[in-house]
Amino acid sequence: MGISCSSMVQQHDRESPRNGEVSKDNTLPVEQQQDSREFSNSPNLPPEPPMKNRYQRRKSVSAERYDPEADEDEGDQRVVHPKSDEQRKRLSEAVKNILIFRSLDIEQMQEVIDAMFEKKTQPNEHVIDQGDDGDNFYVIDSGTYDIYVDDNLVGAYENQGSFGELALMYNMPRAATIIATSAGSIWAMDRHTFRRIVLKNAFNKRKMYENLLETVPMLKTLEPYERMNVADALISKTYEDGTQIIKQGDTADCMYFVESGEVRITVKNDSNDEKEVNRIKTGGYLGELALLTHKPRAASAYAVGTTKCAVLDVQAFERLLGPCMDVMKRNIDEYEEQLAQVFGSKVEITDLR
Repeated sequence: MGISCSSMVQQHDRESPRNGEVSKDNTLPVEQQQDSREFSNSPNLPPEPPMKNRYQRRKSVSAERYDPEADEDEGDQRVVHPKSDEQRKRLSEAVKNILIFRSLDIEQMQEVIDAMFEKKTQPNEHVIDQGDDGDNFYVIDSGTYDIYVDDNLVGAYENQGSFGELALMYNMPRAATIIATSAGSIWAMDRHTFRRIVLKNAFNKRKMYENLLETVPMLKTLEPYERMNVADALISKTYEDGTQIIKQGDTADCMYFVESGEVRITVKNDSNDEKEVNRIKTGGYLGELALLTHKPRAASAYAVGTTKCAVLDVQAFERLLGPCMDVMKRNIDEYEEQLAQVFGSKVEITDLR
């Protein structure tokens, strides 16, 4: 447990539209994580169907969902496509806000960059065709691309965005056709590498965080599926020894679960004397009180040794931890008793600045 104060970042669910993906009227929610993509109707239809893809792909014959537990590693399968410094810079910029890469660590992101290869596109070129097999996942570097479902124009990408993951995740045919409307450039990752890096990592991350959350007493009131949703919303951060994780007086935007290492909690009194009031070990949590009281942070927190924390932003906190609010509010009295032992008198956490 720890001492702190207020707010956080909303979890992007699988239903969220990806960066850069817009409809012709700028309102299109594009891809949903279902057995097929669903697009809103668009009144702007092309006068005639564009040219077919000159690289015809085989049709899909399977709709089996990818099972990370059944995917055994077969030694070193790392794929590397050589790139110039200029290419690596452009690719790093293109992938930095892609949601499905959100949980990858630095080493895994470098593997993603190594594994992707560049494809130049021309006007009227089909990047993927509805009904074809899913061979690659794509990230847009530049150019504009129209989205067709059943020959109806339903949306567009402009110079950013990503597409193609559902066919790779579920072994299902492409649910839409993507056609370049200008010269451009896209980055591609093959099916096997996408599954090995992105899907398996996401699966392992969820299992790890579910195991961590099961050890947190406060979360015992959550149903298993509720803990799973919390696990999916967590983002891992590593802090070196002495790094300040929370600063007293700051506005709060998240809470923390300690994955490994230790966190030292300190509080400054009216004389600006900073004293240690608590230590949070693996399985503990901190930063929740500011989110409950909507006040500035009531304490500071520092890493003791290399410390790894799972971070839950304020929107996810408010959306997912409703059943735990009473438990967290009861902890306020306990924290105030800790302060009384250190400073010699009762200090109200909600009055700390």
